[in-house]
Amino acid sequence: MSNSSSIRHFLLLALADTRQLQLLHFCLFLGISLAALLGNGLIISAGACSQHLHSPMFFFLLNLALSDLGSICTTVPKAMHNSLWGTRHISYSACAAQEFFFLFFISAEYFLLTIMCYDRYVSICKALHYGALLGSRACAHMAAAAWASAFLYALMHTANTFSLPLCQGNGLGQFFCEIPHILKLSCSKSYLRELGLIAVSVCLLFGCFVFIVFSYVQIFRAVLRIPSEQGRHKAFSTCLPHLAMVSLVISTAFFAYLKPPSISSPSLDVAVSVLYSAVPPAVNPLIYSLRNQELRDALRKLMTGYFSEAKKCLFSAA
Repeated sequence: MSNSSSIRHFLLLALADTRQLQLLHFCLFLGISLAALLGNGLIISAGACSQHLHSPMFFFLLNLALSDLGSICTTVPKAMHNSLWGTRHISYSACAAQEFFFLFFISAEYFLLTIMCYDRYVSICKALHYGALLGSRACAHMAAAAWASAFLYALMHTANTFSLPLCQGNGLGQFFCEIPHILKLSCSKSYLRELGLIAVSVCLLFGCFVFIVFSYVQIFRAVLRIPSEQGRHKAFSTCLPHLAMVSLVISTAFFAYLKPPSISSPSLDVAVSVLYSAVPPAVNPLIYSLRNQELRDALRKLMTGYFSEAKKCLFSAA
């Protein structure tokens, strides 16, 4: 293939050679996607229906659930389709769309986690000014800025990646379209433009990481100054779910892209890519619901109301 214009489709990585393992991978992806859809769907429903959850923290959590739903729906359905039917094909346009939406939702999630860190910082370190600093207008502006930044970030990378001439075949060493694996197919030095964009992106993401670390240093200092042990425990428990989600997202992504080449292998690369692309959307709702009493109460109330309505419908039909 001489250039990208002659490529009509890409070949994604085959996760298994035998039919039994293909069905096993299908069931694994199905379980992960159902867990993500159920957990994030319940959080969105509870946040929309419960008046007690109309606060900045839950507003950002609702946005985070939307980004989790988007990211899981971008990569997993195609992987499930390929595993079920034993195929590897993805069209050129579908690959570009998959890369764009994956970058869009993943970067939006990272920016939202950074904003949620600021929310925790203000609620603990500047509690008296919480209402002024995080009013409804300010929250809407910050969420809009996160989504807009993610859109521009994904658009630049996708447009630049798919403008490169590709002449090293059409096989990708990943179960979804990802920039590093597409860059391996390029035979032009113009890929340096994409490397430049990646360098800028690393600086941006590292800046968010530094902000998160600095914020938590200030938070821990403020928590340690609280005189009562019960007050310290309550303040720390409000930060624990967010800290767990940040650690999960950052650790898996860092290991995926910065692991030493000496320990790299196709099976390990696939396992790590599943960890950072599919597992966080399924685990994040569980982390927040287990550590937040208000959210658990809202979910319990929502489920109770749902089952009550279902019983009424059954009795009326009978």
